[in-house]
Amino acid sequence: MLHLIRNNSPYTVLILFIFTLLVKLQALANPQLPVVTADHVFYEGVLNVFDVVTGRSAFGYTMVAVIMLFGQALFLNAVTIRYRLFGRPTYVVAYCYILLTSIHPSFSYFSEGLVLNWFLIGAFLALFSFHQTNQPRKQIYNAGFLLSCAAIVHFPAAVFLLLLFVALILLRSFNAGEWIVSLMGYLTPLYFFAGILFIIDRFPAMKLWPHIGFAIPARVSDLPYLVIAVTGLVILFSMGAFVMQAQMQRSAVFLRRSWVMIFIACVLSVIVAMSTESTRQYSWLIVMPALSLIIAQPLNLEKSKRFSNFTFYFSLLFIIICQVAYNY
Repeated sequence: MLHLIRNNSPYTVLILFIFTLLVKLQALANPQLPVVTADHVFYEGVLNVFDVVTGRSAFGYTMVAVIMLFGQALFLNAVTIRYRLFGRPTYVVAYCYILLTSIHPSFSYFSEGLVLNWFLIGAFLALFSFHQTNQPRKQIYNAGFLLSCAAIVHFPAAVFLLLLFVALILLRSFNAGEWIVSLMGYLTPLYFFAGILFIIDRFPAMKLWPHIGFAIPARVSDLPYLVIAVTGLVILFSMGAFVMQAQMQRSAVFLRRSWVMIFIACVLSVIVAMSTESTRQYSWLIVMPALSLIIAQPLNLEKSKRFSNFTFYFSLLFIIICQVAYNY
């Protein structure tokens, strides 16, 4: 079955869409409306738009979220193909993202984390281009702009400013002008955000924008589910990190540095998730883009078919057990 998602074929997209609907049945069968928070102005505006699109329907919002997750999976997969992060074009990264966003139903509902991931994956697209582009300042500005938008959606994502600096250090030689451009790109959305709040007479909401807390994975009281989810993720991450470390020794300098940046992005994503209010279960969705790239490593192995097949079937078993354990 692994060869189905390794194929770079349009039919693979159809297979992945069917797979998405199957693993998201738990959420689609129990649709929920998104939670509205008064002090999250940008997200409130997004919901006002989607209220018209979905008719304020719980199923409509959940179906839109599922489709958006599928779109993000393909977007993230396209980024890896464009910058050749793996040996050959496959849909393994898309499969991993769909899988990981299905371990908890809250990840499949419309949320701030879902909106933020669009900006985060878009920032990945700009960050990976730093070494290959003929217009570095344009891409640096774009990366800063997108990461700033992520922070506007969800304040703890301001930590990702460090990711921009890491990319400049790893993928570019030092240039003071480029660092200034990165800060200009980051400050531009904040300037417009403050200006729009002033125009619509909601500028005091700017004071409420900075909000942090402490969050741990949802349903801590459900010990079996927590143990299964954490254990499975640790095993998958360990296998991915092991293969990534072995592959980096034979990779080009740019590719090695790109994977270091991905690992740092994963660590920063965990910090963002843990800096979120404990009531926001969606916060751990933010970790999934970077984690998917790491976990996809063993699935791309061709010389060690037993290991890659084991990883694939283990991941399928993992998601089934997670969904069954959540119901109990």
